[in-house]
Amino acid sequence: MNHHLVEVMKELTGITWNHTRGYLPMVATAQRFSERHPEIVINWQKRSLQAFADAPLVELASRFDLLVIDHPSIGEAARHDLLLKLDQHLEPKFLADQAKNSVGQSHISYAVDGHHYALAIDAAAPISGYRADLLTRAGAEPPQTWSELLALAHRGLVTVPAIPIDSLMNLFMLVDALGDEPFTVPGFMFKPETGKEALQMLRELVNLCEPGSFARNPICTWQFLADSSRVAYCPFAYGYSNYSRHGYAANLLTVGGLISLSPSGTPLRSTLGGAGLAISKQCACPESALSYAQFVASPECQSTLYANSGGQPGHRVAWQDVALNVATNNFFANTLRTLDSAWLRPRFPGYIDFQNVASSIVHHYLCHGGPESTVLAKLNQSLQSAQRANL
Repeated sequence: MNHHLVEVMKELTGITWNHTRGYLPMVATAQRFSERHPEIVINWQKRSLQAFADAPLVELASRFDLLVIDHPSIGEAARHDLLLKLDQHLEPKFLADQAKNSVGQSHISYAVDGHHYALAIDAAAPISGYRADLLTRAGAEPPQTWSELLALAHRGLVTVPAIPIDSLMNLFMLVDALGDEPFTVPGFMFKPETGKEALQMLRELVNLCEPGSFARNPICTWQFLADSSRVAYCPFAYGYSNYSRHGYAANLLTVGGLISLSPSGTPLRSTLGGAGLAISKQCACPESALSYAQFVASPECQSTLYANSGGQPGHRVAWQDVALNVATNNFFANTLRTLDSAWLRPRFPGYIDFQNVASSIVHHYLCHGGPESTVLAKLNQSLQSAQRANL
């Protein structure tokens, strides 16, 4: 009997990123799925958040069956035929439910050239977050406008993630807020006048923030805020519901939407993040992988096991779940509108390479200054180079 079990056992490997939100729900769902399907074993490994953002999918898809991926890499995946086309394997009814219950553009972010390559099991975008106790102690309120944010920053109460990738995402957001949606004109990121103003605004803010901001990603930013004895507010960082759950960190964070540039303006529109569950084209047991993927992405799993294991679901039912919001200090209810309005980045082949170069250019400017016209010229050159390389 044991020999027979070994022969029929199917083993899948997966790769995700090394945070409670990225790793634990995959382990929990894999364990439960294997309990229901004893013939299938799923082993998850993890990588850093930075590697999650920019590691080449070509290499990962050759080593793993299941991949938790970032949507800007979908163009690369399609170009190299790395992933299963889920629309050719899953029931239209299932995908229609995923589309109908998408948080913002999460679902369509994994579609390109008429095919769907991942299920949006995780949804995220930059949101605001703060320590209510520290703001109260400082006699301050969460800012509503850019000028109020700067005033709070002048008091030393503000931090923001300002590593290269987040600096670029924040630049996209500010350019959009100034009325110039990025990448509208082929070969150019945005108009010179709005690019210059957005760069100056972002540099002013970041240089008023706590000095460690330049080295912190969103995870480190929320952890820093939870541990802080003074810094109380973050205006925009990719949300992590974990820090709004009792018992996770030293202090509970409260989250909300984004500020406006002016009292009469609309809230900032941040840049969509999140994560999708994809299946490698080289997977030896695609039917098992597809069955597991559907289990994880189902509204039942998303709003219970997945979310309760520290995950940040991609299914809208979970974001509207009363019990889940009670457990997370209303994290999901307070930020759903922000995610629904989030801007979707380009996903052309080569975008990841461009993003890496552009991030470094913006980060260098924020740290050291210099002519904004030079920064914008370098950004446009890097975009044009990436596009030419992938014609």
